[in-house]
Amino acid sequence: MKIAIASGKGGTGKTTVAVGLAAVLAETDTNVVYVDCDVEEPNGHLFLRPKIQETVNAIMTYPLVDKERCISCGKCQEICQYKAIILIMGKPLVFPEMCHACGGCTLVCPVGAIIEAERKIGVIETGASGSIRFIHGRLNVGQILSPPLIRQVKIRIPDDGTALLDCPPGTSCPVITAMRGTDYILLVTEPTPFGLNDL
Repeated sequence: MKIAIASGKGGTGKTTVAVGLAAVLAETDTNVVYVDCDVEEPNGHLFLRPKIQETVNAIMTYPLVDKERCISCGKCQEICQYKAIILIMGKPLVFPEMCHACGGCTLVCPVGAIIEAERKIGVIETGASGSIRFIHGRLNVGQILSPPLIRQVKIRIPDDGTALLDCPPGTSCPVITAMRGTDYILLVTEPTPFGLNDL
């Protein structure tokens, strides 16, 4: 079972609930995994103090254009909904930070002038805190897209046991990415009108 712990805003106690629930479940179940999907501000490790056993780089692709082969047809610019690749005076200009790594520009280039290059966007660390398995991602400072890293964190969730996903705050794309594919969502809020509104 996968349970997402989420809220409409930050500071409601998602992490406290998630690590507390992990600790309680671990008393009777040896297959509990805590997954910190708040990759911009992961803090579950402060409570659980896991022993990290593996650290891997999180990679994202972006288009790299061979300007010798490019015929300036503009198809790459047309397909890119995020304006990560544009033509200026017939020459392609790539903004890697804006690329969502969909690969569309590579597919539509009629002359194969675009290849996918890789860049590191953060790290994923796995380990254990007692019997609780632990996974979290840390987005590099300056990176603006956390959903690709969240997806890479979620790939490492084992199929057995109970996974508790500590989601980012709010209701934006990172939260939806973290919640997607879970069995249940546990919403956490504080007893104020502001908290109720965000919930």
